[in-house]
Formats: sequence, structure tokens, C-alpha cells
Amino acid sequence: MKQIRLCRFALVPLVAVLLAMAAVPAFAQPGSFIIAQHGQPVGTANFNFVSTPHGYSSTSVVRIAVQGLDYALSKTELLSPANHLRHVQLSATVNSSAVNVTAAPDAAQFLLNISANGRSSTTRLPLQPAAVFLPDFDPGALETLLALAVTHNNSGLWAIIPKQAGSITPIQLATYADEQGALDSKPIPVHHLVATIAGATTDLFSGPENQLLQAELPQQGFALVRKGFVLTPPAKPGAPPESGASPEPAAPPTQQ
Repeated sequence: MKQIRLCRFALVPLVAVLLAMAAVPAFAQPGSFIIAQHGQPVGTANFNFVSTPHGYSSTSVVRIAVQGLDYALSKTELLSPANHLRHVQLSATVNSSAVNVTAAPDAAQFLLNISANGRSSTTRLPLQPAAVFLPDFDPGALETLLALAVTHNNSGLWAIIPKQAGSITPIQLATYADEQGALDSKPIPVHHLVATIAGATTDLFSGPENQLLQAELPQQGFALVRKGFVLTPPAKPGAPPESGASPEPAAPPTQQ
């Protein structure tokens, strides 16, 4: 009888561990993306998440070459286990102009240091726990947004925009009906969210494990599409340029 009781009580810690594991959100998945404008490839982007003793390390690399915009970005973030921002280091070139940004929480504020065009600026923003550092064309930032949306029930989310002197703005998320797609030629259900940030909308399409599959960006005609993914039917494309007109370039990010 003593052995039976010991075995029964030994299950209690195991059950507690299993419940704790079930409560942890799915770990963000790395991804490689094609950047397209009006359906034509103009660049690539990729991101990766690595577990650390204090949370996650997130890296993103973006490269775009299109008429009117030559853009390269490299970003490293440190995130808490709850995907809250702890530190950011960003380096970018926008049409041959170098931009460098460092950002981190500082007491009750978020400190943003931007160096561009030979000038430096420091901005203190209100500290919001569920904030995403959101450069243009960064799939890693959108992946973090999807993770925060799950843990915060699509509310209380903020975007830190590293343009000009930097700003922070609320994110409004709306859930749309699920759609269908294929990843590496295998059918996959697709969740559809629309994020409204500073009056501009971004359509986000994610898989059953909350991984980013596609994003229709606010810049005219631009989209991020995970390699091997096809949305069926396709998202409505941006209006093509008029005959003989050059494609409209994206707004340069993090530029003074």
C-alpha cells in the first residue's frame, strides 16, 4: 500500500510540469521570405529565434533592390520569455545613407538612440510591455507581433516605429475568417489578421502554429511571402502602376 501511495503522489509534480508546458506559447519559428512588389520579386528577408537563458535572441536580415529604393537591414533583438522587448541593435542603409539604432527600456521609459545622415538623436518613449520594434519589411517583428497577439488576446499592443526621431503607436488587430493555402505543396489552414498601425493596414496570414506565412504591407504593392507558401486564392494584389510609370518606392525606414 505504501508503494501505491508513493506512486500516486509522485504523479503530482509530473502533472504540474505538463500543465506548465502546455501554458507556454509555441516557440517562434525561423523563416525565409520573398519580398515582392506587384507580384514581382524585388528582395529577400529572413529571421531566426534562438532560446537564451533569459528569453530569446531574434535576428532579421532584409535586402531590397528596386527602382527608387536600395535598402538593407540587419537587426538583433533580445526578448524576454514573454516576448517583451529588452534590447535592440539595428543597422541599415537606405539609398546609400547609413542608419544605426539602439533601443532598450530605461526605468519607466523606452530609450531610442538614432544616428543617420551624420546626426544623432535620443528619444524617450512611454514604456509599454507589449511593444514591437517595427522596422519596414521586417518579418521577425511581425512574427513577434503574432506571438504577443496570442498572449495578450489581441489587445494592449504597441508598435515602436524607428523613423525620424522615433515614435510609439497602438496596434489595432481585427480577426478575419480563416483561409486556405499550401506550404511546400501541402494544404494548410491559414489564419487572417489585419493590423492597423498609425492609420495604415497590414494583412497578416499565419499557420496553425502561429508562424508568419505572408504579409500584405502598407507600402504600395509590397508583400512578404514565406518561401514555399501559396495562399489560395491569392490575396488581392496592389494596383499595378500605370502604363509607362515607374513603381512607387517604399517609404524609407529609420531615416532622419
